[in-house]
Order: sequence, then C-alpha cells, then structure tokens
Amino acid sequence: MNNSAIWCRAFGEPEKVLSLESASKLALPAHHIRVKILCAPVNASDLIPVTGAYRHRTSLPLIAGYEGVGIVTEAPAVYTHLLGQRVLPLRGEGTWQHYVDCSPDEAIAVPEDIDHSLAARAYINPLAASLMLKRFAPAGKKVLITAAGSDCGILLAQWARNAGATHVTGVYRSAVHRTRLEACGATPVQQDNLALLTRYAAEAEVVYDATGGRMAELILSQMPASGVFVSYGLLSGQPFRTTQPLPKVHWFHIRNALQTMSAAAWQSEFAALWPLLRSSQTSGTMLFPLSDWQEAIRMYRTSGRTTKPLLAMA
Repeated sequence: MNNSAIWCRAFGEPEKVLSLESASKLALPAHHIRVKILCAPVNASDLIPVTGAYRHRTSLPLIAGYEGVGIVTEAPAVYTHLLGQRVLPLRGEGTWQHYVDCSPDEAIAVPEDIDHSLAARAYINPLAASLMLKRFAPAGKKVLITAAGSDCGILLAQWARNAGATHVTGVYRSAVHRTRLEACGATPVQQDNLALLTRYAAEAEVVYDATGGRMAELILSQMPASGVFVSYGLLSGQPFRTTQPLPKVHWFHIRNALQTMSAAAWQSEFAALWPLLRSSQTSGTMLFPLSDWQEAIRMYRTSGRTTKPLLAMA
C-alpha cells in the first residue's frame, strides 16, 4: 500500500524542513486499526515542534500533524465492527498522511451529524479549552482571554460564559475578530489599546493566555494578587517574566494533561465535547490537497485569518 506523508527529518522553519514523501505503508501492527485520512487541519501545535522548540521531547524523524478524521479500512477480528466507520485516529502516528495506524482504544467515533471539517478539528483546541475550563473554573469570575480570535480562544470565550463567568474579555489583534467576539458574548479589546487592556487586566480573576511575552507581563503586573493566570501558549515567540506580588501562574499543556488519562476517561471527554461543538461558533474551513501543504501553512499564518486550512487526502 502506497502512502504519501509530510515528513520532518530536521528541525527548522516548517516550510523549509518538511517534505512530501511517498513510500509503502508497513504491515498493520497487532491490535491496531488502519484509518484512511479524509482531512487534517493545520495548527500551531503541528508547526511549533517542527521548529525544534520542544526538541527535548520530540524525536525525529516524524510525520507531522496531530489531529484529523478518517475512515477505518483495516482492523483485527475483534474490531471488525469499526470497519467503514469515521473516527479520529489520535495520540499515535502523525496525521498529515494518507493512512494512520492507531490503537482502537484511542480512536474516537464521530457522530453521524458532525461533518468532516468539524470532526477533523475536534481534538487540539476543543479538548484544550475544555480541560482548562475544568481545571481552572471560571464560574462566578471575571475572565480575560488573550489571542481570543484564535480557534482555541473563540471556544474559551463561549464556553467560559456557558460555565458561569460573570464577564469575559477577549483580547484580539486583527479587527476582523471584534464582531466574532461580540457574538460570543465577550467584550473585545484590541491588544494595542493599552488603557483598556490595563483596565480589564486589573479586574481579571482568571486569565487564559496564549501569547506570552510583553502582553503576559503587562497583564500579570495589573491582575489582582488573588487571580489565576493560565499560560497555555507562546504565540509571541517570547517567554515572560513575573514580578512580585503575583497572581498564581499555571502552565497548561495538553500533552501533560493526557499522561494520566485512562482510555475510558479519554472517550468520555469526547462524548462531552460533541454537544458543545454542535452549538458553538467555529471558524470556516478551506481545503488544500496534501501536495499544496506549503500553501496551507502560508494561509494558516495569514494575519486576521478566520478560516482554518485543512489538508485533504482524497
């Protein structure tokens, strides 16, 4: 079976070090299923490890991509009931390829009414948002979200309100996100409006931060000492320093959250996510053939983007 995949064999700028390669797919490992990928999104979490930012826990060579949706084409006898079903083949091989092998216990069945484009994006950002809101509950509190126009930020804004936040401030960069945040019930604040940012930071009891850098430092310097600051990304590419007195700072990474999660708990998380995704505002999508992976990455990096690029394998 021939398989095309986007490989990373050296760290560096993804557009330069990734390569599309074709080779025969090895025999299906025991107790695994094989999934023919339909589409897979481009996320920051797919690109950042390729740069070498996490080289201490990233082994090369690797196939890029952390999430996607596909159809089960091969399965051992005990799992033949999965053949032909749509699943998310997660936590195993990279998904930027035509065929992915994964453990049946970690494959997530996709409800019939969830379309391919939404299913393909149901893991990284939705699960991160859900787990953060459970671990650092916003109920009865004023919340501030940075990079609020991002895929994770827009979900955090909606779900924090659903979870009982008394007020949600969404910090955005591009003006196109203002209307989206207002539709989510959040108060939009342009990140360069330092007066407003300082005002809402001074009231924030929980902050979900994906930017780091100077913005994180500004927010931390203004927050109440009793506040909770959750850092889950460094989109600015810069770390941040903390000064005293401080809100309590937590670092959240989905990889760490999953280390102790049982297979049953893993499946349960998605059972709870599907109803949320059905009723939530999400970005539109644009399909790119796998051969146009560089163009898909360029589109992902476009400022003010409200459309998610998906790599189509068919």
